[in-house]
Amino acid sequence: MSKIVKVVVSPGLTGFYFDDQTAIKSDAKENGFVYEGRPKTQGFKSVRQAGESISVMIISDDGQVAYGDCAAVQYSGAGGRDPLFLAEDFIPIIEKEIVPILVGQELDSFRRLAGKIDTYKVNGKLLHTALRYGITQALLDAVARARKITRTEVVAEEYELEIDLTPIPVFAQSGDSRYANADKMIIKQVDVLSHALINNVTKLGLHGEKLLDYIQWLKARIKEVSHNDYQPVFHIDVYGTIGEAFKGDVAAMTEYFAKLELAAAPFKLRIEGPIDAGSKVEQIKQMKLLKGELQKQDIKVEIVADEWCNTLEDIKDFVDEKAADMIQVKTPDLGGINNTIEAVLYCKQNGVGAYQGGSCNETERSAQICVDIALATRPCQILAKPGMGVDEGVMIVYNEMNRVLAILKSECN
Repeated sequence: MSKIVKVVVSPGLTGFYFDDQTAIKSDAKENGFVYEGRPKTQGFKSVRQAGESISVMIISDDGQVAYGDCAAVQYSGAGGRDPLFLAEDFIPIIEKEIVPILVGQELDSFRRLAGKIDTYKVNGKLLHTALRYGITQALLDAVARARKITRTEVVAEEYELEIDLTPIPVFAQSGDSRYANADKMIIKQVDVLSHALINNVTKLGLHGEKLLDYIQWLKARIKEVSHNDYQPVFHIDVYGTIGEAFKGDVAAMTEYFAKLELAAAPFKLRIEGPIDAGSKVEQIKQMKLLKGELQKQDIKVEIVADEWCNTLEDIKDFVDEKAADMIQVKTPDLGGINNTIEAVLYCKQNGVGAYQGGSCNETERSAQICVDIALATRPCQILAKPGMGVDEGVMIVYNEMNRVLAILKSECN
């Protein structure tokens, strides 16, 4: 069995930026592509700053180089997440703490090695989620190379899953260019669209009117420029702004959701993060109330949990309480990708939709490896990432999925 003989790291850039969500939701103002205003989250030097990553390269005794990328989400430090992830702060931790653990390890089991990294503590604390994320990606790649099989097959074998050779629906997000980027998604027949980045009440409308207008435009645009058989799912992320606009009034929000459903029809509609209640306990309570009221009134809009649902334990709590129709498994927030695997499987086992998401602020490598594990675990949809330009993320995710599926199909012939 191959062994790890060396670990090399390098700083990198991500496909987007770190944004101070607290500042954006309060008084920061857009000025071109930057935000004016003072940062409000610890570690930020400006409201928007360059996203950073760290590549972790594992070299085995047969000379193969496996790698993964450490990355954190766009809104780092918000919603109970780990703090801002800067390469210069965390490369020394990898070199001092992690390299000695990995060198000499046999590449016999991804689950064993990932568990070792994901539970390792420095001064009584787990490693930053971004570190656990990237290092476990590299370990999956290394084990796959040692065994000369795909990363998808490693996950399927170690978690006793059957491989399905059909594609997984891909979800693209528009960023603030919610009109031009929606056109790109329609042209490329993306399965789920368009996110829309409604991250403050100004974009939603004080009474939700701007979002209603956007959904009506999106429906009309699909009919105008697409084929009749194109039936994507609408998925809009509102970052808690519906709860903010309607002052947490569940009855008023329910009435608004009925209008959203009518605006989207006949397309299926999902609303991500309708409420941000300020804590996990309160978020579960409020989401559950809203979900119950929507069901009572037979409103078919699905609600998706994101904020305050960051770790594997959080996801299990939301699932156990049936606090959402779908959970975003935001891959960098969970730390080791072993947790992403467990989270998707837990959602499926308990009848809750699993959306294997992530962040625009990742890299092409983390996106590829997320596709590979999704092909084994089969979530309802996967995020096209990184970036907010649509084309790049869609290309990376679709191409990786189709490459792996082609290899797996060839092995069946």
